Amino acid sequence: MSTPITVIRHPKEKLSKCSLEPLRGRPDIEFFKAHDDFTFDATGYLLLAIDAPEISRADAGKPLLLLDSTWRLLPQLMCKVHGEPIRRTLPMHVRTAYPRVSKIAEDPARGLASVEALYLAKKLLGEDDPSLLDHYYWRNDFLRQFG
Repeated sequence: MSTPITVIRHPKEKLSKCSLEPLRGRPDIEFFKAHDDFTFDATGYLLLAIDAPEISRADAGKPLLLLDSTWRLLPQLMCKVHGEPIRRTLPMHVRTAYPRVSKIAEDPARGLASVEALYLAKKLLGEDDPSLLDHYYWRNDFLRQFG
């Protein structure tokens, strides 16, 4: 059984730059746009966060919640999420292949493109699905880390 995935996108996230947009229409991924009155009860969902225990196969079977936003706008998006999510992080040694060029704020060194984070989370849950990266321009560079 495939892990259910929910993506909540910040309303200012540009679709033209969104690494998850090519996945729209997949039956295992549900997309929401976080308008002003939007809220989401994340109780029981795995929520990727930087300062949390590492995600593992022990977390398999729980739905996955991805917040799709620039790092600068992420706190605004987090305000839309309530309940008791299960915070998990990705391994520290994995690096993004996406060439970051923010002129406004610096991204965390451990920050991955959303599609990279989704692929890695599912891989660590025991569901290696490289098709998630089929439309990702830096796919091969990212996958090279995993031998």
